Amino acid sequence: MIKISVVFSVFMLLASGASSQDFEIALTEWGVPDLQGVWRLATVMPFERPVELGEKRAYSEAEAVELELIAQKKFDDNNEPLDPNRPPPEAADSLPNIGNYDLFWREDGQFLPTINGEFRTSAITDPANGRIPEKMAGVDERLLRLRHGRIGRNSDGPEGRSLGERCLISAGSLSGPVMAPVIYNSNLQFVQSPGYVAITAEMVHDTRIIRIVDERGAVGETHRKWMGDSIGRWEGDTLVVETKYYNTWHTLRGSPVENLTVVETFRQESNSKLIYGFTVDDPSVFTAQFSGEYPLTRLQEAMYEYACHEGNYGMVGILAGARKVEQAEESD
Repeated sequence: MIKISVVFSVFMLLASGASSQDFEIALTEWGVPDLQGVWRLATVMPFERPVELGEKRAYSEAEAVELELIAQKKFDDNNEPLDPNRPPPEAADSLPNIGNYDLFWREDGQFLPTINGEFRTSAITDPANGRIPEKMAGVDERLLRLRHGRIGRNSDGPEGRSLGERCLISAGSLSGPVMAPVIYNSNLQFVQSPGYVAITAEMVHDTRIIRIVDERGAVGETHRKWMGDSIGRWEGDTLVVETKYYNTWHTLRGSPVENLTVVETFRQESNSKLIYGFTVDDPSVFTAQFSGEYPLTRLQEAMYEYACHEGNYGMVGILAGARKVEQAEESD
């Protein structure tokens, strides 16, 4: 009888959602919330809301399930084995849309975890349309000057390729500014010690060290880092992190970062869910601030080294190919 009562009580607890409400945050030995562990940042939810959804902040449960099924079916369909005797495709756009990786390597999010009980339609929640605000006039020209006159990527040398291709920082935006999912390895490991929190991204090798201090000091501006200079503080059970002074070769989704400030929050909603919030402020780039949140799910697994340089045969091939093209042009 006791066993039945216990099982029934657990079932009712989970069904009512009380498990999150009654969640007690574990503390470190020095008395702050313990965020340590590996967290997965992967979701069907896009960074910006589709234009056609307007100011619709959340899906219904039925809509969320349908969205997940569509994402899973698309992945399964693209993963079907191809007929070796098939005719050549009529056009390149008839091939599966998988980018430059086959599906063996991809780990796209196929589910839509809730945030405060909502199935969000986008990570961005402010402004109300869930989209990045318009840029200020002249921003693109300023970015071009920061890139020393380079237009797009080129293959004159490794410096002409993207930071991810050069293995300098995470391909995509997993390590920030504004941490967001990538096509695989969207895992983040949190390690804490008194006065510090370190966040390591599994994609490439990035580790951001956050100092828990009262004041930033003047060092950050003179030593710009790829992931910026981060200082943190605890506001109750929430870790608040302010980051600025990014390396000017970096970008925020293609926009300059030399004047960028990102304020992030980390709070546990349950033992298995961490809510990551962000506010982007750069009046020299955007006409307004924008904010949003991502859900992170705890993983009971270890992270592995991403040997980017050791396996970066693509860079050698790109540059060698460019030299061949130059030789062919010279001989014509």
